[in-house]
Amino acid sequence: MTRFEVLDKVLKACTKFQYISFLGLVSALSVSSLAFQATASAAGIKRIDQSAFTPDSGKITFSEFSVNTVNPTYTPSNYGGDANGPTVRFGGIFQGQTVGVAPFPSGAAPSGVVNGTPTASLALDPTSPTTFITGDGSNPTSPVLSGSPRFNGAISILFDKDIAGVGLDGGFFDAIGGTAIKAFARNGSLIGSVFNEKRGIEFLGLVTDDGLDGIAGLQFSLVGAEPAGFAIDNLRFGRAGQVIVPDATPVPEPLTILGTVTAGAFGVAMRRKQKQQQEDTIKA
Repeated sequence: MTRFEVLDKVLKACTKFQYISFLGLVSALSVSSLAFQATASAAGIKRIDQSAFTPDSGKITFSEFSVNTVNPTYTPSNYGGDANGPTVRFGGIFQGQTVGVAPFPSGAAPSGVVNGTPTASLALDPTSPTTFITGDGSNPTSPVLSGSPRFNGAISILFDKDIAGVGLDGGFFDAIGGTAIKAFARNGSLIGSVFNEKRGIEFLGLVTDDGLDGIAGLQFSLVGAEPAGFAIDNLRFGRAGQVIVPDATPVPEPLTILGTVTAGAFGVAMRRKQKQQQEDTIKA
C-alpha cells in the first residue's frame, strides 16, 4: 500500500468519525429543545404588570373596611365590581398545607413559610393564622393586609369563581427573591408562581398563558429571606377578557430545529465528499 493510499484511508476515517459525532450533536440538540419546550409549555402563567388589567377588572385597596378587620370577605358590591364578579376571601393558608413547619428556606421567618399541596376543592383553612387589615408606614397607600404575626405571616386569597389574572402590591421588600405569589387551580394544583425582583414596593402579577379563567386562589408567602417582613395592597383581579395576555417569544418547534441542524449536517457531509472526490481526481 502506497503512502497516498494510507493517507486516503486516514482521511476517510476522520471524515466518518466527524460525521457521526455531528449526528450525535444533532440528536442531543433535538432532545434539549424538546425538554426546553416542555418546560416553557408547562409554566401555565405569564408575568404581567398593572397595565394588563382593564378598567372593569376588580380592585381591592383594603380601605373598604376598618383597620383590624380579620379575614375580610369582599363581595362585588364591596369593591365596586359587577354582579358577575367573584367574592374574594382571605386567610392564612389553604386546607392541606402547613405553615411554620420545616423545611424552611435559608434565612426565612418560619411563620411566613408555607409547605404542602392544597386539597381539592380549594378552600381556606379556618384553623390557620389569620390575616388582618393594618397600617403600614412603609407603604404610601396604607392600609394594607398582613398575615399573622404582623408583617411576617402568609396570606392566601380564595375566589369563589375562577379568574384569568391576579396581582398585588407586595412589600416593603428588603431582599430580592425572598417572596412569591403562587396561583392555584380549583383542584389544588399549582399553576405557576412569580417572585419579587425588586426592593421596596413591587407589583407582582400573573395571568394564565391562554387568558382563560383557571385561577381559584393565590398565595403570598416567603420562599427565602425577607428581613423586614411583608404585606399586600391594591389587589387586582380579572376574568377572561379583563386581563391582557402579553405576547410571548415563540419557542421553535423541535422538528424545525432538528430539520435545520440535520440539513446543515448533510450539507457539510456533501461538501466533504465533493472535496474528497476532487482530491482523488487530482491524485489520479
